[in-house]
Amino acid sequence: MGDYDDDTAFLGQSGPYFWTTFFLLNVVFVSTGFNGLYIVFVGAAPKHHCLIPDINLTEEWRDAIIPFTIVDGEEVQSQCSRYKIDVVRNLSAQGYIPGRDVNLTTLEQEGCLDGWNYSKEIYQSTIVTEWDLVCDNQWKVPFASSSLFVGYLVGSLVSGQLSDRFGRKKVVFMSLGVQCLSVLLQSFSHSWRMFCIMYLWVGASQISLYISAFVLGTEVLSKTMRVLFTTLGAFLFYCIGYMTLPWIAYGIREWRTLVAVLSTTSLINFPLWWFIPESPRWLMAQGRVKEAEAIVREAASKNKVQAPPVIFKESEELPLFKTYTMLDILKSKNLRCITLMCLLLWMAINIGYFGLSLNTSNLSGNPFVNCFLSATTEVPAYIVSTWLLKTCPRRVLLSLFLIIGGGVLLLIQFIPDTLHNVALALEMTGKFGFTMAFSIVYIYTAEIYPTVLRNIGMGMCSSAARVGSITAPYVIFLGTYNKVLPYILMGSLTIASSVVNLFLPETLHKDLPETVEQMQKCQGLCSGPKKKKCITNAAVVNPPIPCEAHSDGQALSL
Repeated sequence: MGDYDDDTAFLGQSGPYFWTTFFLLNVVFVSTGFNGLYIVFVGAAPKHHCLIPDINLTEEWRDAIIPFTIVDGEEVQSQCSRYKIDVVRNLSAQGYIPGRDVNLTTLEQEGCLDGWNYSKEIYQSTIVTEWDLVCDNQWKVPFASSSLFVGYLVGSLVSGQLSDRFGRKKVVFMSLGVQCLSVLLQSFSHSWRMFCIMYLWVGASQISLYISAFVLGTEVLSKTMRVLFTTLGAFLFYCIGYMTLPWIAYGIREWRTLVAVLSTTSLINFPLWWFIPESPRWLMAQGRVKEAEAIVREAASKNKVQAPPVIFKESEELPLFKTYTMLDILKSKNLRCITLMCLLLWMAINIGYFGLSLNTSNLSGNPFVNCFLSATTEVPAYIVSTWLLKTCPRRVLLSLFLIIGGGVLLLIQFIPDTLHNVALALEMTGKFGFTMAFSIVYIYTAEIYPTVLRNIGMGMCSSAARVGSITAPYVIFLGTYNKVLPYILMGSLTIASSVVNLFLPETLHKDLPETVEQMQKCQGLCSGPKKKKCITNAAVVNPPIPCEAHSDGQALSL
């Protein structure tokens, strides 16, 4: 099989075909920014306290019936209890004045037996206000959020194999359809359970869409534009959706209407089916050479260059390539080592990122502005990573920003509560480091795996990322036993992953591998014993030294 990059070098590194494909694929990512984060508004818990039924109470007792409690050093009204209605009614009828005639601390309390009264200052309705997901049921909101991550996990595992079997393009648009339908159905949820079930489908379709479109762009675009697409393109267009979301939520304060409107954002992408090509690399791997040539010739026409009479010179001799599964990764020592290291990297990045997010004090102030600023702070990281990835080695960059993120996790625990500005500066530095790591690890992983296993490899790594995001809240929960333990664990894991990263092969200025045999070898312990080099030139050694089979089935040669 010939080298795809060499065979298609006549297309150039840019041109109308590449720029059009670049833009259209990036448009697809905007909907993922809308539909992955609306739980911030849909699952928000407004200010609330026990509902007081319409009974005969004096104004003083109606104001005093909700007890006060201390939260973070401040005295606030209790959200989950009230003084017993019967007792308060009798005291009110007898003319007693609360605080003067009656010591309120001696009164017996009860739960919110008649429901809750929710503030509508910010939200007209959320799933919290509709299904009373507060007090004893407040765990249901983070559980609903985790159902999205579970969907990510399922979608990561399934989408890779579907994409490798049926094609990148088909899975992209199938995922768009499932995402649109599941978000729409979620807006009609009649219970919290149905909401969670549909949110799982939202997560599965969204990550499937993201990974498939990401791999499609990686394989279709030129080597130069591949870096631009996988850093500034994919992440920045996702961020555009993320930054637009709070303003849509600002205009629509009712959760069902908001979710229904967001479901329509996927519809504008369906006409792109006639403009986005299938991956010629995938078609070649399936032995569908004529279809691949047709796409490349169309690209040549759009770029206004002359295609050679025969594009893929060995096309007539190409055998049909087998369909790979996750089990094939276990058959090669090199693949096993690379995959295990990539899984650790992706998991550590997600645990650290969400660990910092959970530690950030961003609940005060306007939630719409906070969400917008949170998205905006990621833009500089994507721009800087795009610039650095053009010339800097992937391994060094990734390890550097992992050390920055891990260092923040280890240092932030020592910042006193009074130094808010220092803590905020560390938070932003850590988020910048982990955002940089996110953008780098995506393109790095896509460049390591060959075409025949790229989608499966990316899917497995994305699954590890989902495990990390699901694990992060439980790691933070360890802080109830020891305040510094979560950050020591997360920081140590991140620093360790930065060291493990150094054993991966460097991919800067390397062609994308097409087959398992073309993959680079991992460094250090995973590389195994060195083999004798094969000398095939009889003029140098007579008789020539016979080639030895490599442990992965490759022949070594000078």
